[in-house]
Amino acid sequence: MSASVQESPQGWVPVEHRFLGLDRRQFKPALFVLVVGLVLIYGFQGLNALIPWDNATKAGDVLDLGRGATAVPPVGWQLEDGARVGESKSGVSATSVRTVLANGGAVIQLEGAKFTGTANAFLDQVLSVRDDDADIAGARASFTTDAGLVGVVQSESGPGGEDLLAAFKMATGDAATVEAAPALIVEVTAAPGEFERYQHQIDAFLRSITPETTK
Repeated sequence: MSASVQESPQGWVPVEHRFLGLDRRQFKPALFVLVVGLVLIYGFQGLNALIPWDNATKAGDVLDLGRGATAVPPVGWQLEDGARVGESKSGVSATSVRTVLANGGAVIQLEGAKFTGTANAFLDQVLSVRDDDADIAGARASFTTDAGLVGVVQSESGPGGEDLLAAFKMATGDAATVEAAPALIVEVTAAPGEFERYQHQIDAFLRSITPETTK
């Protein structure tokens, strides 16, 4: 008596490859497509929302921007890069500091640089090297923090969402002192329709930035 071999129906997935009725072998390709789709549609803000972090800011946290300069982060945001005051044993360089805060579809990035000149000229330089896809650029305006640090801000919007750029020279005093001080660029990016949701927190964060206290 010969045994007959029954062919599997088309599209049938073996039990060992199933999870919740789905073919587990397709998970990796599907995840890759999802990640690429998020980046193309929402930029890296969408990808950020998919990645779990566990370094949330708390009330009383103060960010170290180098040379005594600081900023107070909004509570509950994830500190993905950068240091709180007292965390860095080797110290934070004001001309190379990098801090990243994220919350859902919004990201705040701060980067320090060595630049001689005004905050306005520094923002011009930053914009000149950006690969920008903004459709609408807002008017540039002066911005003063609660500590008296004077900078300039400019907003942009495009298919990827809304951006806000703020440039500062991290010192107060006479023109020569300010122009010789380290520069700081703050870039806020938000997914389409998300900026207004975080606007109050972003404004409070910018106003909390203090100038350097040591040289």
